[in-house]
Amino acid sequence: MIPPIPVLSDYGISPAHGFLPDVLPLTRLPDPYYNKWEAISANLQNLILSKRLQGVVDRLPVLSTIGLEHDAEWRRAYMLLTFFAHGYIWGGDTPRERVPPSISVPLLEICRHLEVPPVSTYAASVLWNFKPLFIDEDIDDLDNLATLVTFTGSLDESWFYLVSVAIEARGGPIIPLMLTAVAAARAGDAATVTRCLRTFAERLDDLGALLHRMHESCDPGFFYKRIRTFLAGSKNMADAGLPRGVIWDDGTGKSDYVQYSGPSNAQSSLIQFFDLILGIEHRPTGEKADASSESEREGRARAPKNNFIREMRRYMPGPHARFLEDVASVANIREFVESYSGADRDLGIAYDACLSMLRAFRDIHIAIVTRYIILPSRETRARSRSPANTRQNLATASKNEQHKKVKGTGGTALIPFLKQARDETGEPAVEAWAKRFMTRQSRSTGQGDFFAGKPEQVEVVKEPVVEHGLAGIWTIDDDVGGICNY
Repeated sequence: MIPPIPVLSDYGISPAHGFLPDVLPLTRLPDPYYNKWEAISANLQNLILSKRLQGVVDRLPVLSTIGLEHDAEWRRAYMLLTFFAHGYIWGGDTPRERVPPSISVPLLEICRHLEVPPVSTYAASVLWNFKPLFIDEDIDDLDNLATLVTFTGSLDESWFYLVSVAIEARGGPIIPLMLTAVAAARAGDAATVTRCLRTFAERLDDLGALLHRMHESCDPGFFYKRIRTFLAGSKNMADAGLPRGVIWDDGTGKSDYVQYSGPSNAQSSLIQFFDLILGIEHRPTGEKADASSESEREGRARAPKNNFIREMRRYMPGPHARFLEDVASVANIREFVESYSGADRDLGIAYDACLSMLRAFRDIHIAIVTRYIILPSRETRARSRSPANTRQNLATASKNEQHKKVKGTGGTALIPFLKQARDETGEPAVEAWAKRFMTRQSRSTGQGDFFAGKPEQVEVVKEPVVEHGLAGIWTIDDDVGGICNY
């Protein structure tokens, strides 16, 4: 029996704004019982700057969740408490490994209700952390958005979150559009599928333009040194001072250490939806495509191999993660295009255009990661080699005592992971020219100048350099370790 096409309302997904809440996030919890939480939120940046947040949280009473009624209230409570928790852990001279009951007790209950882990996630920092400046204007306009809570109070941090908010809002209509394409493919309606794919490609181009605006108001140096620290999770954070992770103290005396990744764009349900609906397979980093497994295409969208991508679904709100699983069971666009492309060239071209636009989107993301993490980390590493700079923290490079290569369970290096994901995006192309276009290798030009195209192998990094990324830790070594070191 063919699985039914998912109905968006069953998963709390908006046909207009996708995974953003259909009801705007609350700017304040309405029950006065939670005024103490709201007071901390209103002064969070100053409390962190003066290093007084930890003392305030230690004296905070344990509040019940009984006053939380509507979903919007549960979401705001989750956002507030995760921001408090990350500020508490990372806001002092040394990280705290125990989060007191004043945060832990209500947060754990909220997490069970929302089906999310007790850590700041993409949902907390992006999906549920915005408001429109003008209520009569759309939230897919980046210039009409503001954040509700930040750690630093800076425009840079707000902009970093809001670019993703605008992408989620602008990309939301793609979800019902492509579910319509799935239904049309079932009915053999190639004209409708072609029309949907063309609209999808145009909207992906819009998303790329939004992502490219990251540079306008978020300074790479400020992001690397100030913002990124508070976004760190608790997995593999031994070098940062959390060798066992953190304890969410529920007051029973039986709480154990746990480890979670911090917020990451890999936790965006929208981006994972794009891959699933187009039938794009992502393999573990370093694994090549098996030419002999072309007959297995049908199962690729249903059972992605990449453990990191599937792991990130644990950090999505429960209904969103279930939606992706159900979409994977009905995704048929790739198979439909492959079966019809010979007889309908317009269909194949429209499908390849979607792959090309998504690949270009990932190219922009790689450029941003390079500018905001890779280059600042190299500069920091160069300074840290000076004998005067021996202090180790989240923005300071470090090396393993035995000069061994640090590697996580996924074994995925940051840039190789992103580049492989980009290259895999073009693999399903059906037109021969599109395959050549999306598998071409860029040529390096210039005379050793980095910005003119210095070959990557010119700089040889002898030691593995550990950097604490948004989803755990990764190494700057291109061979091992990576964004999914958790």
